[in-house]
Amino acid sequence: MWIKKIAVIGAGIMGGGIAQTAAQSGFDVLLADITGELAAKGFSRIRERLERRAAEGKISLKEKEEALSRIGISSRLDECRNADLIVEAVVEREDIKRDIFRKLDRLSKSETIFASNTSTISITRLAGATRRPERFIGMHFMNPAYVMRLVEVIRGLSTSEATTGIIKAVSMKMGKTPVVVQDSPGFVSNRVLMPMINEAVYCLQEGISSKEDIDTVMKLGANHPMGPLELADFIGLDTCLEILVILEEELGEKFRPCPLLRKMVASGRLGRKSGEGFYGYG
Repeated sequence: MWIKKIAVIGAGIMGGGIAQTAAQSGFDVLLADITGELAAKGFSRIRERLERRAAEGKISLKEKEEALSRIGISSRLDECRNADLIVEAVVEREDIKRDIFRKLDRLSKSETIFASNTSTISITRLAGATRRPERFIGMHFMNPAYVMRLVEVIRGLSTSEATTGIIKAVSMKMGKTPVVVQDSPGFVSNRVLMPMINEAVYCLQEGISSKEDIDTVMKLGANHPMGPLELADFIGLDTCLEILVILEEELGEKFRPCPLLRKMVASGRLGRKSGEGFYGYG
């Protein structure tokens, strides 16, 4: 495989998880964000996770050090120009993603493949910001990326068979199971998952049952590891709302976000990352 160096744009929860997974799989990684402080914070979280895994005996100290040695950090897009694959994992806003890819397109090698970790936005539209739509693809990791095995590989209108094959191979080298889907709002994962979460919020809003019992029904009745409200807290209620808004715009009112979800986001109750969502997190 000719993909040796991967640049990950965005050092947050998803970007850091993708960078960690790539480094543990033998790729050289550059983790970039808009400031050196954010990039360093992302690297620090990776170090903490790897140290914890080493302490638990899940990886060796040598494996930990080798993975960390493969990761560099940067606050400059131009330092990504020599990457063979660039994976974007920034905030779920189409204007920001398009601007990043427009700049990367001017800076990068002509053969570099661009991938977006978007969970909802059209890959075809994002590819339109570049001159390489045939080498543009979606690579949607699940959270946490260093644990979850699925990667949705999303083909835009012009994505080539060669690009799709390469990204499937990269995903498998990372220990993931790639599933190829066509470019459609929410792809498969969020088109199915978000209505379930939204309906769970409606059940809570309408007083049909308590949050604990709603989650218990889905954990015991559908064998889900987490109930939908607990999962929403884990994903981030703001992220859930952003995805539902896009789905509603693209696919109609059946995806309209529950008013209670909007109120919680407006009040700053975003889930685990803010310390409080449907549940409290100390």
